[in-house]
Amino acid sequence: MEVPDRNIDIEVVYALPEKQVVRRMNLPEGITVEQAVKLSGILPQFPEIDLLKNKLGVYGRLVPPTTVLRNRDRVEIYRSLRIDPKESRRKRAKSR
Repeated sequence: MEVPDRNIDIEVVYALPEKQVVRRMNLPEGITVEQAVKLSGILPQFPEIDLLKNKLGVYGRLVPPTTVLRNRDRVEIYRSLRIDPKESRRKRAKSR
């Protein structure tokens, strides 16, 4: 008897300062973070995303692109920092 293929429900999220893009998808079990991002359709919409440079995470935890997703996972595409947070704090402290 053949076991039916299972699907999982996931979200792929990319947040910008002015808006957040969320794609909810139902994908085959065994799909990776990178595959989900590519299938989400977010990459053509935001050409600044480079999967070789942008970090990826699941619920705020950094993960490699090869991580296999589980049901109800939330994949997050992180933007590069424009300024180092430590440097920013130093500048604010000096100005006070």
